[in-house]
Amino acid sequence: MILLFQRVARAAVRVAGETVGEIGPGLLVLGCVEPGDGESDVDEAARKTVELRVFEDASGRMNRDVAETGGSILAVSQFTLGADISRGRRPGFEGAARPDVARPLFERYVVGLRAYGIRVATGRFGEMMEVELVNDGPATFIWRTKRTAREGGGS
Repeated sequence: MILLFQRVARAAVRVAGETVGEIGPGLLVLGCVEPGDGESDVDEAARKTVELRVFEDASGRMNRDVAETGGSILAVSQFTLGADISRGRRPGFEGAARPDVARPLFERYVVGLRAYGIRVATGRFGEMMEVELVNDGPATFIWRTKRTAREGGGS
């Protein structure tokens, strides 16, 4: 699973002009389930999301997680994170799991986040969405459950 985290002052997602999810301070997480991902991968991703210390403490160091700040999470499925743009001018999407595989795993990821007691808002899987955010920092991070040797291995 590929996750793109953005620390935000606020974020919202709309479908056909209707706001379907919004948060105040917290994390906007764009997520892509990759081929071969399973339940253990999305469970690990949920844990990583909740435990990620990207919020500043009293000393100005990134030392607090979203729960410690009382923040929320806006989780939005975004299969384009799995795109390969290395050849030609059009992205290839072989790096994203098929929707019938990705949907239940992304839903499990959201359930996993909520199990930690975090307020979680979501977009709508498979829909064309407008995502609006005010990036706090800016602070943006990319993480994936299965890293290649080129990316430095392990989680």
